Amino acid sequence: MKLLAVAVGTRLPAWADAAFAEFARRMPRELPLELKEIRAEPRSGGKPVEALLAAEAGRIRAALPARCRLVALDERGADLATPQLAARLRQWMETGDDVALVIGGPDGLAPDLKSAAAETLRLSSLTLPHALARVVLAEALYRAASVLKNHPYHRE
Repeated sequence: MKLLAVAVGTRLPAWADAAFAEFARRMPRELPLELKEIRAEPRSGGKPVEALLAAEAGRIRAALPARCRLVALDERGADLATPQLAARLRQWMETGDDVALVIGGPDGLAPDLKSAAAETLRLSSLTLPHALARVVLAEALYRAASVLKNHPYHRE
């Protein structure tokens, strides 16, 4: 099983790339974490938001493996504590399918992409900048994996 962070947006600050890479490096061998960046649709030109989201959704779908569990990250998604995320991670591992966790662009994710997702999760009740959302996701996945391994990184 592989974890894919599929995120709209490219050319983020170096600190965000370094932090994501650090948590991805720490993941256990059986749970590799990979980042797939998706080009955001330009916000200039007066296109309606629906058209922007549809274009980004098409790029997201093209980046997904043929068989994967789609998890949309959205502010209205399930709010999981670390032990709950660890339990979810264990369930995902039991299926053996890759898991794609999708972070939308400035306007979020297209409604049809969210409705196609097997589940919707939220990273925080706070609004996070896109660079930080990637880092928070990577750290949360590493922390959940450490719980499953009984590693002392997570303390309750």
